Amino acid sequence: MSEQYIDSIQQYIDKMPSLSTTVTKVLEVCNRQDVSPNDLNRIISLDPVLAGNVLKLINSAYYALPNQITSLTRAIIILGINTVKNLALSTAVMGAMKGRDSDSLSMDEFWTHSICVGVTAKVLASMAKVPLNQREEYFLAGLLHDLGKVPLAHCFGAQYTQCLRLCETQNIDLYEAELQIFGFNHQFCGELIASKWKLNYSIINVMKYHHKLEKADKDHRLLISSVAIADLYANIFEVGSAGNRWLPEVSADRIIGQVGNNDLVSWNALVQQHDVIQEAIQKASVFLQV
Repeated sequence: MSEQYIDSIQQYIDKMPSLSTTVTKVLEVCNRQDVSPNDLNRIISLDPVLAGNVLKLINSAYYALPNQITSLTRAIIILGINTVKNLALSTAVMGAMKGRDSDSLSMDEFWTHSICVGVTAKVLASMAKVPLNQREEYFLAGLLHDLGKVPLAHCFGAQYTQCLRLCETQNIDLYEAELQIFGFNHQFCGELIASKWKLNYSIINVMKYHHKLEKADKDHRLLISSVAIADLYANIFEVGSAGNRWLPEVSADRIIGQVGNNDLVSWNALVQQHDVIQEAIQKASVFLQV
């Protein structure tokens, strides 16, 4: 039965849109140390949809600028290269997943949860003194970590509802319930999506191992454990929902202990950043409206 499920998932992912050439180039250029707003302008200006999204974001109520910005280069300068990179990938991913609601997974709730995890992982990166130019990867990793749930819920709605019931009746994590029903879980599906989109290796590690941190490459464990703790934060404070329940025994201390990582800050220190996280979620949520 597992093989039949996997075949269906693979067919679903094969039919998903690939990331556009523009988005791929934006990601490549933003990985360069010498990237400039003009470099991004040259790429984005060739894509009317992405260019329109950048201008829509800078002119949104959140930024509340006194005058409307009509210059793409000016918009990129004000937003910052990392924000534009996040916008490009976020809107591309959300576009690829558009209209994929199921009875067991609301995409609005899913994206709210995912944005919270991304924002909180980035706050953790800042608190752990991760270099500034690497912190955006924490946001993207948090945003994308649960994508593997979408094909499972969409292709097998009844079975996924059964997974959610198992979580309640057996007091287990959703990924364990998925294993019982399907023989694999959303981490496996997430890896397939990441490979299709040719995402970088660290993001693939997050999507593949965020529930099994001890299996991940050591070089990526700070990133993955930050996402895992951010996921715990989103579940405890019920910011959106990706189907997970908060299990008290899954604590931040246990996550840190799994990887033996002393670079992570304490749970209490993170909770003290609650107002900062809420403000950052509000800012990042503008992506949902673009």
